This record gives sequence, structure tokens and C-alpha cells, in this order.
Amino acid sequence: MAAVAAPRQDPLRVGFVGAGRMAEALAQGFIRAGKVEAQHVLASAPSDRNLCHFQALGCQITHSNQEVVRNCQLVFFATKPRVLPAVLAEVAPVVTPEHILVSVAAGVSLSALEELLPPATRLLRISPNLPCVVQEGAMVMARGRHAGGSDAQLVHTLLEACGQCEEVPEAHVDIHTGLSGSGVAFVCTFSEALAEGAIKMGMPSGLAHRIAAQTLLGTAKLLLQKGQHPAQLRTDVCTPGGTTIYGLHALEQGGLRAATMSAVEAATCRAREFSGK
Repeated sequence: MAAVAAPRQDPLRVGFVGAGRMAEALAQGFIRAGKVEAQHVLASAPSDRNLCHFQALGCQITHSNQEVVRNCQLVFFATKPRVLPAVLAEVAPVVTPEHILVSVAAGVSLSALEELLPPATRLLRISPNLPCVVQEGAMVMARGRHAGGSDAQLVHTLLEACGQCEEVPEAHVDIHTGLSGSGVAFVCTFSEALAEGAIKMGMPSGLAHRIAAQTLLGTAKLLLQKGQHPAQLRTDVCTPGGTTIYGLHALEQGGLRAATMSAVEAATCRAREFSGK
């Protein structure tokens, strides 16, 4: 008796409406990890300025947003927040119940997006950060009312190619912006200050900046791999009467801890203003 052939499963086609740096980083992560084949990625943008980067990855390109939605089941909207409503109004007529739409735009709530799309559209919102460019991003993802568990799992599996991704309530997305989106700049400021301290004490600038960056990288890996609270790792480094406790005392006198907490709070509050909360 002849075996019955299994039904052929069509490859996942992923679209990007908006072709900026974050869209490119996500696409590059998906392709390098083998999650999606480059020829099955289609990106749109008004001009060729950024599309050339997608073309270099082997992706398909177009100037038509509707073409992306017509040809891709999973579509990431990576436009600037202020233009997203107009883009969604443009593509809404070709959105079907089979589509999974993902917003990358900061400060635009799921409820606001859902009002611009057909009823029961499967929608998710993600908040990536710049280290996605080197596949070390920190991302969170929130589901819309009609996105199911399998939709979230598909998006989560893809995003893991670009770093760490966690599903959260939407209320945490703006906090993530303050902590991790803006946090990249806060960490860069601290890395710069670490290096400048060494330069002040006589170390060459290039060497100081390389060592500062590697110190941040190594510390982050220790925290993630050991699963320790930062206070525990700090205690492990800090010996009685040693160099570290003297340095920590200076940081406390300078108000580093309070200033950092205030920075995350200020960035989160600004993100909430953008969200209209």
C-alpha cells in the first residue's frame, strides 16, 4: 500500500513595513538563526535608502505596504510612531484573520492600534532595544485581545534569535522602554565614566574604553548565567578594607544609585506620555 504524502507546509513569509535599523536588526537575526529564509522576507519603505540593506541580506523589497501585507502572514510594523496610524489605515483593507501583525513602534498602545484595524485582528506589541543589532537584545512582548498563545509563541521563537524576549502585560512595555530602551544610553554613560576614571589615573584612552566595555559584558554574563541578585555578585567582589569598598563608598557619595533610579523613572514617565497614559 502506497504511503500517503504529508500535506506540504508553506514556508513562513515575514514582512517588514518600515526598513530602518531596528527592522534590519530583527530580519538579520531571523535569517542568521535560520528561522526564516532570506527570500521569504519582504520589506517596504517609501525610498530605497534603507531597503538596500534588506536587499544585501537577500530579502525582497517593495515600495508598497499593501504588497507586504498581501504576501506575508506575519508582518512587523517598524515605522515611526507618528506615521503608524496612517500606515495601518492604508493596509487595513487587505488585513485578514490569517494575519499576525506586530507593532515595533514605541508609545502606541494595543487598544489604539486595534481601533485602526479590522475586528479580531491578531495583534502583538514588542519593545526591542538597540543591542538587537548584535543579537543581544532585551525585548518584551504584549498580546492584543485577539492574539492567541500560538501567535505569541511564533513571535517569541523568532525574537529569541535577536536576544532575550519575555512576554509581559502591556503595562510593563513602557517600563521596559525606560529600563532597557533608554537604559542602553545610561549604561554607555557609565561605561564612559569608568574609562575616564582610568584615563585620569594614567591609562591610555583606547585601552580604558575597551576594558570598561569588556567589564560590563563580563558582569552581565555572570549575572545572567549564575542567576544571582546583583548585590550577591557585588559582595563577592568586595573584600574588607579592599579597593572595591572604597570605590563603592565614592559612588554612594555621588548618588549613583538614586540618580540611576531617577533616570529609569523619568524615561518611563516620558514613554507613558507618548502612550497617552
